[in-house]
Amino acid sequence: MFDEADAPPRAAPLESAPTRARYGVLGFLCSLSFVLYLDRVCIGQAVVPIQIDLGLTNTQVGYALGAFTIAYGLFEVPTGRWGDRFGSRGVLTRIVVWWSLFTALTGVATGLAMLVTVRFLFGAGEAGAYPNVARIIARWFPRGERGAAQGIVITSAQLGGALAPVLAAYTIAEIGWRSTFVAFSILGLAWAAAFYVWFRDDPAEHPRTNAAERALVATTESRSPQAQHHPPIPWKVILASRNIWLLGTLQTCSSFLSYMFMGWYPTYLEKGRQLGSLETGKLASLVLFGAAIGCLASGFINDWLARITRYHPVRFRIYGFAGTTIAAVALLASIQCESPTATSILAAVSFMAAISQQATFWAITTEISGAHLGVVFGLMNSMGVPGAFASSMFLGQFVDSMAERGYVGREQWDPAFYVYDGVLVIGACCWLLVDSNQKVPDEAR
Repeated sequence: MFDEADAPPRAAPLESAPTRARYGVLGFLCSLSFVLYLDRVCIGQAVVPIQIDLGLTNTQVGYALGAFTIAYGLFEVPTGRWGDRFGSRGVLTRIVVWWSLFTALTGVATGLAMLVTVRFLFGAGEAGAYPNVARIIARWFPRGERGAAQGIVITSAQLGGALAPVLAAYTIAEIGWRSTFVAFSILGLAWAAAFYVWFRDDPAEHPRTNAAERALVATTESRSPQAQHHPPIPWKVILASRNIWLLGTLQTCSSFLSYMFMGWYPTYLEKGRQLGSLETGKLASLVLFGAAIGCLASGFINDWLARITRYHPVRFRIYGFAGTTIAAVALLASIQCESPTATSILAAVSFMAAISQQATFWAITTEISGAHLGVVFGLMNSMGVPGAFASSMFLGQFVDSMAERGYVGREQWDPAFYVYDGVLVIGACCWLLVDSNQKVPDEAR
C-alpha cells in the first residue's frame, strides 16, 4: 500500500496573478489627499467667526491666508528631497503629523501674530506631501497604471476641499470654530498612525505583496538604470524657454482663481450676499464640487483629445483656450445674478472649466520637459505660489478699501471679480502661445 509519507514533497503552487497591495497604497494616498484638502480649505468657512472673535479686518485675514502659501512654496522642494533621501514612509508620516498639530493650534490662536505664525507653520507642514505621493506612485505602480492613480488622488483632494465648507459650517455651529480645528486634526493623526504601521517604501518588503506583484512593480520605468541617471540641469535653457514662462503664467493664473474659491468665497457669500453660515457652507461646497468634477473629467478629456487628434499640439492649445474662456465667461455671469444659488452654480461652472484642463496642462509639461520632468514639475508648482499669495492678499485688501469708500454688501465685493476675470483672460491668451514642439534639451547647450 502506498504511503503518502513516502511521496516526494509537492512543489509550492505558482502565484500566477499579482496581489493587489498597491491598491491599498492607493487607498492611503487618496485618503491622505482628501484629508489634506479638508484641513486646508476648512479655514475659508471659519473666516467670519475668526474675524469676530479676534477682531481682524479682511486685510489681516489675508495675511494669515497668504502666510500658508509662502511657507508651502518655500518648503515644497526641500521636503520632497527628504523623501528621496530617507524614504517616503517616515517623511510623509512626519508631514501629516506636523500639519495636523498646526491645524489644531489654529483653534487656539489669540491674535493676528499667532494666527499668521500658525498658518505659516501649517503651510510648511503640508509642503512636500505631493512630491512624496508622486514618489510612492512611481515605486508602487507600473507605468500603465500611474496616470489613473495620479488622477484619482487629485480628484480625492478636490472632494476633500468640496466637503470642507459644509462640514466646517455644521461643526462650527455645533462646537465653535476653535474646537472645529481640533476635531479636524484628529483625522490626520489617525491617518499617520495607520500609514506608518501598514506602508513600506519598498514593495518587496511589504508582507501583502507576492512575487508576481513585486515583479510587476520592478519592471516600471522608475527602476531602470536609465531612470537613475540624470544629466546636469540646464537652468539657463529652462529659464530662457518661452514655454516655461507661458506654462508658469498659466499656473499662476489658475492658482489666483483657485485660492479665491478655497479661501474667500464662503466669506463673499456670507458678507457680500448676506447668507447664513449653513447656507454659505452648502453653496461654497457646491462651487468646490465643480472643481472635483472638472478634475475627474480632465484625464478623460485629455485621453479623448489624444485619440482623435493624435496629439496635435494646436488642438490641445485650442482646448485650453476654450476651457479658460468658458471659465471667464461663467465667472463674469455669476456676479450678474441676484440669486445666490444661481451665482454659486455659475461659479461652480467657472471652476470646473478652469480645472478641466489640468491633465492637458501636465501632459504638455511632460511633453516639453525631456529628461528634466521632476525639475520642471517642481518649477511649475512653485510658479503657482505667487498667484495663490496674490489672491489671498488682494481680495481682503480690496474689500477693506471699498468699505473705506462707503460701499457695503455686493458693491463691496463684486467689482473684485472683474480682476479675477481679467486674470483668466490672460491665462486663455497664454494657451494660444504654448508650443509643445519646443522641448527642454537634455543637456545644457
